[in-house]
Order: sequence, then C-alpha cells, then structure tokens
Amino acid sequence: MIKGLAALLLFQLFGESIVFLTGLAVPGPVVGLMLLFAAMLTSARLGRSSWKPVEDASGALLANLGLLFVPAGVGVVALGRFVEGQTLAIGFVLVLSAVLTLGATMLAFVGARRLLGGGDPE
Repeated sequence: MIKGLAALLLFQLFGESIVFLTGLAVPGPVVGLMLLFAAMLTSARLGRSSWKPVEDASGALLANLGLLFVPAGVGVVALGRFVEGQTLAIGFVLVLSAVLTLGATMLAFVGARRLLGGGDPE
C-alpha cells in the first residue's frame, strides 16, 4: 500500500512539476494522472504489468472517497452565515454544473463507444 501511495504521489509531483515549468493551464494532478496512464499502457504493451500496489492504493482511496468531502462540509457549516446570502447563486451553479457534467459524460461515453466499435448506443 505504501509503494502504491508513493507511486501516486510521485506521478502527481511529476505533473505539478511539468505544469510549473511549462505554465500549462491544466491542473498538475491531471497531468500526473495522464502520465500514470501512459506509463501503465506502456508497461502493459511491453508485458511488464506490475501495477498491483498502485491498484490497491487507488482502490483504498476510492473506498474512502466520502471521507475526503468531510472538510468541505465542515467548512460550509462553519461559514453558514456567509453562505446564507448566496443560496440562489450556489443552487444555480450546482444545477448548471450537474447538467454540464451529465452532458460531458454522455458525450464521452458515446465517443468512446464509437471509438471502440460499439456503434450507435441506440
């Protein structure tokens, strides 16, 4: 588990470093995730797929993902009086972001299905 977490943090560090050095307008962890994905694909094609520690660490993080939202929830409760005046704006942004996320997910799914030879999803 420690090796997996270390590998995840190392790829995040690589991503942050690339963003810092190049000034890309992409979050460092996203670049690190793309690097990790490329490394996993490359090692799988070379027949050296030994990413079990990373898979275990990722599974553990995903299993406890709900805990990572606790600090944000506590912050909203602690700053409740400041949030009260912004409920309409917050509600609008939440609904809009949910609709946009669903749309982007749908387009990604349809694109991936066509790319992988599934044809039309209908």
